[in-house]
Amino acid sequence: MRHLEEKNKIKNIESRYIMLYNALMDKLIEKLEIYRLENRISQKQLADKLNVAFSTVNRWFNGKTTPNKIQQYHIKKLLDDLDNAS
Repeated sequence: MRHLEEKNKIKNIESRYIMLYNALMDKLIEKLEIYRLENRISQKQLADKLNVAFSTVNRWFNGKTTPNKIQQYHIKKLLDDLDNAS
């Protein structure tokens, strides 16, 4: 019985972690979309800036995939550089 309770606690923690990760990714993609719209650039131009394929950016915005760690780093750097320039 105790083993089952511990297993359920671990599952619950994993679920919360996944929900938090997804929320953070949603927020990052939302900021990226705002950046794109405010700067009046196409998804293709944004993809070029981030050195990824247009289809990759398109899938992020359509919620089909999320950026990997390297892509996340470059997105954050792009957005941070913009904040620091203001």
